[in-house]
Amino acid sequence: MKKNDQIISGSFVQDVKTIIGLARTQAVRSVEFHRVQMYWKLGERIFVEEQQGKERADYGAYLIRGLANEIEPEFGSGFSYRQLNWCRQFYRTYPIVNALRSQLNWTQYRMLIQIEDDSKREYYELEAVKNAWTGRELERQISSGLFERLLLSNDKDSVMAVARKERLPELPHEIVKDPMILEFLGLERKPQYYEKDLESALIEHLQQFMLELGNGYCFVARQKRFLIEDDEYFADLIFYNRLLRCFVVIDIKTKKITHKDLGQLQMYVNHYDRYEKLPEENPTIGILLCARKNNEMVKLSLPQDNRSIMASQYQLYLPSETQLLDELKKEIQNEELRRMSDEQA
Repeated sequence: MKKNDQIISGSFVQDVKTIIGLARTQAVRSVEFHRVQMYWKLGERIFVEEQQGKERADYGAYLIRGLANEIEPEFGSGFSYRQLNWCRQFYRTYPIVNALRSQLNWTQYRMLIQIEDDSKREYYELEAVKNAWTGRELERQISSGLFERLLLSNDKDSVMAVARKERLPELPHEIVKDPMILEFLGLERKPQYYEKDLESALIEHLQQFMLELGNGYCFVARQKRFLIEDDEYFADLIFYNRLLRCFVVIDIKTKKITHKDLGQLQMYVNHYDRYEKLPEENPTIGILLCARKNNEMVKLSLPQDNRSIMASQYQLYLPSETQLLDELKKEIQNEELRRMSDEQA
């Protein structure tokens, strides 16, 4: 080494790289948002022009098709008839330009404007911003019916209040989805899986699994060993949820669960409450991730005031929107029948 040579610290180099990377990310985001604003302005201009011929029902389609024929040859496919239609719908869905979010790109907004339900659209918009979802992640959450699945265990007001950051989740059922959709594991279709295979697949796809779990989860351990006198037990997965400020123990069953499975998970939860959690932390939550479940058996096996054990059924393939809505309607009807039965009693 020459006398004038000096060693450049690794932290200094890392800081410089971080500055450059952040600037590049912000530049890309700025360009993307300018694109969003451009499409909004196009939609506004098309809508205003369209209103001048409002006495003609077909004038809007004629106007957009004519405009596409004029500008697409010069500016490219980003200004096709289909794309200009999206612009018009974009403006009509988001008529206030200042309400547009710079964190979202055009691809994401194009997905959002296809959602007719206002609350559902707002939920995905807020969650996409809060969790920095990519376009692909937003598409997956919409396709897997995240909003509908949360409504199965919560009322709409609670779901929207958490999304709007008006309140933090307080109970397990506010963050535990039922069912959980695990299509990202890429497992082939077959009648039976071993629990260790499913667990290994979840670990290999930990990032996607934590996205499916929801907000606030941090990975802690896999196959956590409990030694109770001379007996060994192993909990499949341990997480910590920052929003609920508690440990979350997940046990995996690739078959229909029994009351014994619930009892075993309760033991894991009790162990964490007594020997792991700090006094200022909230009680541990246990999630039994199962292939099939009997809801009535789960309720009878657990105390009426149970807030620590949740059973969530998993699906390895994306359900259709119709299946999700049918399940939601079925759950609402069952809840109404239970309420009427309680009132009569």
